[in-house]
Amino acid sequence: MHEHAKDGEGVRIDKWLWAARFFKTRTLATDAVDGGHVQVNGTRIKPARNVRPGDRIHLVLGEQRWELIVQALAERRGSATIARTLYEETAESIAARLARIEARKVEYEPADDMRGRPTKRDRRQMGRVRWD
Repeated sequence: MHEHAKDGEGVRIDKWLWAARFFKTRTLATDAVDGGHVQVNGTRIKPARNVRPGDRIHLVLGEQRWELIVQALAERRGSATIARTLYEETAESIAARLARIEARKVEYEPADDMRGRPTKRDRRQMGRVRWD
């Protein structure tokens, strides 16, 4: 069975993010916290900061933004189904994330028209474009 930490103590944020499967390694989780991509209850934190049930986590992963409420604590990484029980994503966060995904599908990507490396003609045309 999955080992849960005692609710009174709390778990380091980097361990919790790794156990909740937001990052593949604890090092990546630690780097994200150090880089300011994680906030707990609206405050920038350090990797050793403990989280407890009820804490609100703001997490930025690339273009994805998550707002999570800690439901349970875990010291170890388990299956994805168990990891999903560690947090609850807010309704606003789900709606905003899905809206960003849909917007990306609609956006035109100029590189989609290009195949392989640009030709000499393509490079000349790119050079003529003015960046105002």
